[in-house]
Amino acid sequence: MLWSDPENKPPKELRDTQAMLRRLSVLLALAMVLAMLMIGIR
Repeated sequence: MLWSDPENKPPKELRDTQAMLRRLSVLLALAMVLAMLMIGIR
């Protein structure tokens, strides 16, 4: 890596997609926890 190399930033679409996937995985994890609790309560 030279100091003159361009920065290695992903394009905006890729960053948006990664953020959306991160949110989706958090939602999925919360849904799983809720499902476990509902099954446990029964």
